[in-house]
Amino acid sequence: MSEEMIAQHCSPTLAGLKTGNMFGCHFANAKEMRKSIRNWNRILGKKGLCVVSLKFRNNRALIYIYRSSHLWRDLQHAIACRLLQERGYGMETPEHCVMQLKKRLEQCEEFPHEIGLFLGYPPEDVYGFIKNKAGGCKCVGTWKVYGDEIAAQKLFAKYKKCTDVFCAQLAQGKSIERLTVAG
Repeated sequence: MSEEMIAQHCSPTLAGLKTGNMFGCHFANAKEMRKSIRNWNRILGKKGLCVVSLKFRNNRALIYIYRSSHLWRDLQHAIACRLLQERGYGMETPEHCVMQLKKRLEQCEEFPHEIGLFLGYPPEDVYGFIKNKAGGCKCVGTWKVYGDEIAAQKLFAKYKKCTDVFCAQLAQGKSIERLTVAG
């Protein structure tokens, strides 16, 4: 898992603008994946981030990088709580919720659309996506918007600018560790 890959897929989370990001990553085997995740947790954990594999199959992992404090705040929202509880989540800790998401990814035939809550998407948009079966949204960017379109468009632009800046700084020799905001 390279610094470039993390910058490309996770800059808004590294900057503290977003709760979490996910991306697919190829590994030679599960041992290499675990070693890489341990290394990144050692580096990013100092800044308040967690790195986990949500799913590993055919040498590809779905990697989730998130800020536990942001996730806990997001999951306390009334709509988020209701959506998660309806799907059998216990709300003990953010890490417990992440482990339950991991189980749902492994066990469910259908993709668990509540995953947007783990990425910092507005709960009303996650609810709208589920309720409308992904149709009838107001606009599409990082996610499908069913609520405040103007606020979402501003966030999409902010996330893109953040990613552009992180990638440019990385290309100039700054490390992910140095670029990542503590919090």
